Parts: sequence; C-alpha cells; structure tokens
Amino acid sequence: MTYLTIKDAQQKVDQWIEMYGVRYFSELTNMAILTEEVGEVARIISRTYGEQSFKKKEKDKKLADELADVLFVLICLANQTGIDLSDAFEKNMDKKTKRDKGRHKKNEKLRLKKSK
Repeated sequence: MTYLTIKDAQQKVDQWIEMYGVRYFSELTNMAILTEEVGEVARIISRTYGEQSFKKKEKDKKLADELADVLFVLICLANQTGIDLSDAFEKNMDKKTKRDKGRHKKNEKLRLKKSK
C-alpha cells in the first residue's frame, strides 16, 4: 500500500484533470458537486448508524468510496483556487489547538456515556 501526502494528492488530481477531465469545472459547479457528494456520505451514515434502512439499490454503496469522492472534489476546489491544503491544514490544526486545547476535556457532555 502506498501513502500519499496531501501535496501528492493535489498533484495527482491536477494530473488526472489534465489527462482525462479536459479542465476543472467552475468553482461554483464543484461546490455543488461537493454538496452532492457530502449528501451521499450522509445517506450512507444515516442508514448504517442511524435508524433509516437501505433501499435495495443503495446496498452496494461504500462509505470509503463516497468519502474519496468528497476528498477528490475538495482537492479540485483547492487546486483551482490556489490553496495548498498541506499548509492550510497545518495552520488550521494550530488554530484549533490554541483555541480548544482545554475546552473539550472540560466538557461534561463528552464525558457522559450515551444512553440508548
């Protein structure tokens, strides 16, 4: 199994678009596609972990595949808007750490076990 860095993934998507996709869809179109893909993830999660049941035609849908679709479109948006996701992620983790380093540990709601 090979592991990609975020930078590698961004380059791989860019190369794929060049080779097979002709060009990136517009940012607005990609935002709509991202929303669709997140909806597909939500559908699988609601049926796997929630109370809804799968329809026959949905049984073959895989969460991993749908999450990968979300990642692909997210990378497309980053590439076409000039965002280095590695850098953005590191900055975001630093922000979250500074802001939330003690917040969640003090949250009693997180310490309580869910009752069914």
